[in-house]
Amino acid sequence: MKETLGRFLQYRVLDNTIEAYLYVIGTVVLALIIKRFISKHLASLLYRLIVGVGKKFNKQAFCNLVVAPLEAFIIVIVILVSFDGLNYPEAWKLTIYRWKLSGIIEAVARAVLVVTFIWLCIRIIDYVATILAERANITHSQSDNQLVVFFKDFFKVLLVIVGVLLLIKFVFNQDIGNLLTGLSIVGAAIALATRESLENLIASFIIFFDKPFVTGDTVKVHNFTGTIEKIGLRSTRIRTIDKTYISVPNKQMVDSVVDNISLRTQRKAELRLELRLSVTTVELKSLLDNIRRVLQRGEIQKSSVHFTDTGKNANVVTLEYFTGMDLSDDQFNTLKEGINFEIMQLVESAGVDFAALTIDTLLAPQKKATE
Repeated sequence: MKETLGRFLQYRVLDNTIEAYLYVIGTVVLALIIKRFISKHLASLLYRLIVGVGKKFNKQAFCNLVVAPLEAFIIVIVILVSFDGLNYPEAWKLTIYRWKLSGIIEAVARAVLVVTFIWLCIRIIDYVATILAERANITHSQSDNQLVVFFKDFFKVLLVIVGVLLLIKFVFNQDIGNLLTGLSIVGAAIALATRESLENLIASFIIFFDKPFVTGDTVKVHNFTGTIEKIGLRSTRIRTIDKTYISVPNKQMVDSVVDNISLRTQRKAELRLELRLSVTTVELKSLLDNIRRVLQRGEIQKSSVHFTDTGKNANVVTLEYFTGMDLSDDQFNTLKEGINFEIMQLVESAGVDFAALTIDTLLAPQKKATE
């Protein structure tokens, strides 16, 4: 029985014994069984390394993020190490378009290993960004929140670039140094071709460090008024007052005149009254005094009423007043409406009429018909 089993285990299939195949299969199956335990243990070690001992953050959330890429990374490592003990079959030594089949298999294995490693790093960045976002939410300023989102996307882009370089190095066996040297010749052409994108990227850094506006601010730019929802690497997303969603390139946000409505200290309202020329000086002075008394209320912080112009068609009275930013849009419009009604009542009670457009019609005399 033992001799039969021994001969069976030593039977060779594709240049490898059955025993070797069983060792590989057993190792992979064992890895599949204990991968969850190992990945959770490694996730705990990474958690202590990243967060630090004594600091309390959501450990379960971290494990949920990194366990899946860790499991994939462990399985890939085990498969690569296990299959390294097998002999490559002579029957598989084929060449496909100047590429050996063995080289293709090794390249695919290395590519999977690099992809899983970059996936793990991206998940770690997501968790670190979550921690920083929780800290940023404690502060009243929104600049911390937008910095977290910006640098989260920025480092992800860097990781993808590093992943591509690793693929070139370990999958295609190319020297990265020589490759970068060769690419430097076409770098200028690429820079010219992507000049606008580079300008937008530089403008995004200017926005984050100069802080003319932050996420959540209401701004007016290019005849659009809306709320900043996100500041990205290339563009700024704005939710307009019409509830549309527009993207403005960061370069335009830096070069254009941006009215940050959220940073206004007061709200301004103004009104222009055009009165008939028949109004007397006494009536006009009395009307101005009454309007000034109307504007003396708690909501109004500053006001001015002046007789600013007179001419051929009307006497012009201009008034303006300022309120605090604590009033909502509806409250501010309601205040303006009430003041406008009171001023109209004052004008009517004073017996003063508003000026109206007059049209003079000139009738040319008819010529007598010649006899």
